[in-house]
Amino acid sequence: MDYNKFIQSKAIIDTPTGLKTIPELNPMLFDFQRDIVKWALKRGRACVWADCGMGKTPMQLEVAKHIPGNVLIVAPLAVADQTIRESHKFHIDDNFKVEYSGDGSVKGKLTITNYERIEKFNMADFNGIVLDESSILKSYSGKYRTYLIEETRNIPFRYAFTATPAPNDFMELGNHAEFVGAMSRTEMLSMFFVHDGGDTSKWRLKGHALTEFWKWVCSWAVMIRKPSDLGYDDGNFILPKLNIQQITVESDHATEGFLFAMEAQSLQERQQARKSTINERVQTCADMVNNSTEKWLIWCNLNSESEALKKAIPDSVEVKGSDKDEHKKKSLLGFANGDIRVLVSKPSIAGFGMNFQVCHNMAFVGLSDSYEQYYQAVRRCWRFGQKKPVNCKIIVSDLEGAVVKNIERKEHDAMLMAAEMVQNMHVMNEKEIHGITSDRNIYSAENNIIIPKWLRSEN
Repeated sequence: MDYNKFIQSKAIIDTPTGLKTIPELNPMLFDFQRDIVKWALKRGRACVWADCGMGKTPMQLEVAKHIPGNVLIVAPLAVADQTIRESHKFHIDDNFKVEYSGDGSVKGKLTITNYERIEKFNMADFNGIVLDESSILKSYSGKYRTYLIEETRNIPFRYAFTATPAPNDFMELGNHAEFVGAMSRTEMLSMFFVHDGGDTSKWRLKGHALTEFWKWVCSWAVMIRKPSDLGYDDGNFILPKLNIQQITVESDHATEGFLFAMEAQSLQERQQARKSTINERVQTCADMVNNSTEKWLIWCNLNSESEALKKAIPDSVEVKGSDKDEHKKKSLLGFANGDIRVLVSKPSIAGFGMNFQVCHNMAFVGLSDSYEQYYQAVRRCWRFGQKKPVNCKIIVSDLEGAVVKNIERKEHDAMLMAAEMVQNMHVMNEKEIHGITSDRNIYSAENNIIIPKWLRSEN
């Protein structure tokens, strides 16, 4: 083995395991979508992190269509029905019908189900699996995450599609890396990260490993926020304006243990502050929505907020966790179709995967500390394809300043991380996707070795 081959054998890469020859793809796909699908099919196991409205659904359907053997698509509740509709729109079902299954039965070439139903299936029945909105795994217990990683390990074709794998946390990339078999999360942390100070729960990317880390990520993932990120023309993929307005409701409730109302600092204090100001926040939102004839999407955080909003807004439809799946699907799809004027729900229930471009007004009557849920909730309406400016009202009490500050901090961190991801992945992804290469040499030794004179043979 010569030196070049020796060095290449030490490179940190994830070897492609996909198709050698790519069949003709759907002509309805945009150029960047078509090239990403080609790349993914050649990879065999890959992640596609495309922003909301970039066409993840048609891309994942086209990928699934060309995987040899039966394929299972896993999606959030109601998103499965939306995916089936997209299959009709893009004529994916001309040869292979996409059918829903909730009992573990294989419906044919393309079977789609919900995350809640995943354990009913025998993974040995499938040659490919596609996770739609794969970032939802963060919101699920470790049981679901472990099950998906362990039970799908022997499936040759594995794909994860999401708008963002981790809007403000590098370590969450490890869940996706482990799912596609690139490297376990533990291995990733030990190879590329170090503990940040004395806190063993916080990890920091090693400075000298920055370039190699992104090269490794780019061997199994592609990230795109807009087409120009990969060197394509943006065309109509331009987001409308997002108008965020914080509405602060004053409270005269004295904080427990104090003579006056005090701004919440701890988690327990924030929860107490939310509960003590429900009526004021709900009434502020109801006045706004009832005096409007436009559609509204209202997000809450507590069951009591949801119940109060339903009573205060007569033509609203409430979707809560205890509702039957049929009611949830009917309501979410009804709002997406424009049949429902006001939808009230939690981000954890309706904040993933749904396309609510029909609405451009939303209000947060309750905020949790999860930036992931906040981000996904906003992007249900503020996405590519939205024609109007999106108005986002955040209604909080004067006692909840810590929550808003926490979300603002996480949003800032998320923007920096997304920019860093795109910047580091741009050149590598652009070359990889445009070239549709099936392999990658992470390291290329271009300098000749100079042998010291004392080591040279005199003969």
